[in-house]
Order: sequence, then C-alpha cells, then structure tokens
Amino acid sequence: MKVLTPHPEKCQGAFACVHACAKVLNKKDDLAHSAIRPRKTHQGFAFTVCNQCGECIAVCPTGALRRNKAGTVLIQRDLCVGCLMCIGFCPHKAMFRVPGTATPFKCTSCGNCVKACPHGALSLEAQDHANLPV
Repeated sequence: MKVLTPHPEKCQGAFACVHACAKVLNKKDDLAHSAIRPRKTHQGFAFTVCNQCGECIAVCPTGALRRNKAGTVLIQRDLCVGCLMCIGFCPHKAMFRVPGTATPFKCTSCGNCVKACPHGALSLEAQDHANLPV
C-alpha cells in the first residue's frame, strides 16, 4: 500500500498540500476540509496525517471503515452513521470531521498533496499491509 510520508525538514509552510487535499476530498479550500494538517512548531513543521494503520476499522460499529485491495483504509459514506467513534479512537488523531457534518474523513493516500508541494515535503511510500488490521 502507499502511505503518505511527511518530510518536515523540507517543509517551508506553503500549505499547498492543505489546499490540494481539501479540494480533492471535500471540494473546499481550507484547513478544516483537509486530511493533512501541517503546523508550525518551535523546531520547524510537524504533520498530522493518517498512516493507514487500520486500528480504526475495529471500532466502527457499521463496518463503514475497510481496507481496499491496495491496503488503504477508506470510509464507505453510505454505511457511516456519524457516531464518530473512529475520530475518538484514532491513535494519530488523523480522522477529521467538519463541524455541522456527520461523516468523518481521512487521508486516502491519493497523492494530490504530494504533487502540490513545491518543496518535496511529502511523498507516497510503499508499505507492506499484509499483517495490518483488515
């Protein structure tokens, strides 16, 4: 599977990744609609983004979270009841919800943010998902 991997040492704070992600996932152009969350720290930049660990899958009472054939964890919106257990359970705090909406969202490792970053601060890297939760 492909996993979005941040390279904080290369980040210059352009936030082009945020805008690209928000446009693809939610047809909006702001941080609240993006599944990648870079933030300035005293040491540079840090990123909050899903690493596709799949730990959220087990807590979903409706089975709306699942791995696709490539290994990416996806949300089946038609099965999601908006209980938000996945958001509370995510060990990386990488599941999000826009206030006023019921369905959470997360990184799908689509790569649009990687293409948008002018400094190469993000990459998609192959990772074995054979032993990860289904």
